Amino acid sequence: MRYLIHWLISGVGLIIVANIIRGIEVDGFGSALIAALVYGLLSATIGFLLKIVTIPLVILTLGLFLIVVNALMLRLTAALVPGFRVQGFGPAFFGSILLTIVDWLLRWLLHA
Repeated sequence: MRYLIHWLISGVGLIIVANIIRGIEVDGFGSALIAALVYGLLSATIGFLLKIVTIPLVILTLGLFLIVVNALMLRLTAALVPGFRVQGFGPAFFGSILLTIVDWLLRWLLHA
């Protein structure tokens, strides 16, 4: 049940981010839910591997390079999910930052 709530929160987070960041578009809540699922799976697999491979860069940038990895996962999600678009690296970069903040805030507000 907890995973379902986190998935719904992530979908809502994507809708919020798409309404704030120019260059990120979601066709509807269904597309947002699919994108949230794909983003989570990509971050847990490919993103995890990228974070391991780029440990020197992460250390050198005091962890800020992780934002780049998350932005790449957001762009890859957009390439795989119809109805979810990220136009360029800039929107992906700022969208990944805002998505992290919105997701954290929603989970905190809902005690999830």
